[in-house]
Amino acid sequence: MIPRPGGAEGLIVLGILLMLFGDFMFALNDALGKWLVASFSVGQVVLIRSIGFFLVLAPMLLSQQKGTVFRIARPGLVFLRAVLTTVDTACFYAAVVHLPLADVMSFYMAAPIYVAALSHFFLREQVGWRRWMAIGIGFCGVLIMLKPSSSAFSLSAAYAIVGSLAFAISLILSRFLRGTSDATLVTWQTIGGVVLGAILTIGAWRTPSVAELLELLLLGIVSCSAHLLITRSLKLAPASTLAPLQYTMLIWGALLGYLVFGDIPESRIWIGSAIVVLAGLFIFHRQKVVADVPPENVPKGVS
Repeated sequence: MIPRPGGAEGLIVLGILLMLFGDFMFALNDALGKWLVASFSVGQVVLIRSIGFFLVLAPMLLSQQKGTVFRIARPGLVFLRAVLTTVDTACFYAAVVHLPLADVMSFYMAAPIYVAALSHFFLREQVGWRRWMAIGIGFCGVLIMLKPSSSAFSLSAAYAIVGSLAFAISLILSRFLRGTSDATLVTWQTIGGVVLGAILTIGAWRTPSVAELLELLLLGIVSCSAHLLITRSLKLAPASTLAPLQYTMLIWGALLGYLVFGDIPESRIWIGSAIVVLAGLFIFHRQKVVADVPPENVPKGVS
């Protein structure tokens, strides 16, 4: 049966599609970010990337009523989310300076597991034992595909762990803040990036060429687009349903790794990918079987 446009099932399907596209954009952002931190400091990448964010946000902000960004119903949570997303970004780029992209992603791929668990306890979303088992199997697939290297206990790995936790909690906060506009949420996290990037850039600035400046700005455009897609998807579908879809970044990561860095995935990458994808599909299937989507999980009239 085809879901009614605007109905509960239709909103969930739309949320899933937005999450999948957002995950692709995030994988593209990760590859481009690793490329750029080889030439620029983490602070400079975060700063100019944040400026690139505003190139996407500007039309959205201009279309809103004046002062909307500063009229926030839950300022504490918005501020906390901005801090967490900024920490997530800085930690990721700090980690990939010395660790392979696959190693860092292996830590970040634990984030959907954190989200599924936290959404059960803090968002009161029902996750049955079958989906818990599928999430566990999916995580095993992640471990098979992206086994951490011998440097897993380095400072860079610590950055990745902290960043993945910050990322997971920020996703949970996005559900709490679903009544706040996407432009407002991303604007405040962008302001956080500008502030932190400016601080970290002190004494570590290298003037980029025009081509390099465009690459840094492109990083912000791609990342902002991904954030907007993910933020909107979390307003349309339960976090426990969307969380496993984050694993699709591994597939895109393997493809981009080959195209950009010449990395050829080993057999364990393909085996792990199959396990992760099948686990995610099963979780989506169980969501459809349960079918009884609580009204509070599917907001009406999403703007």
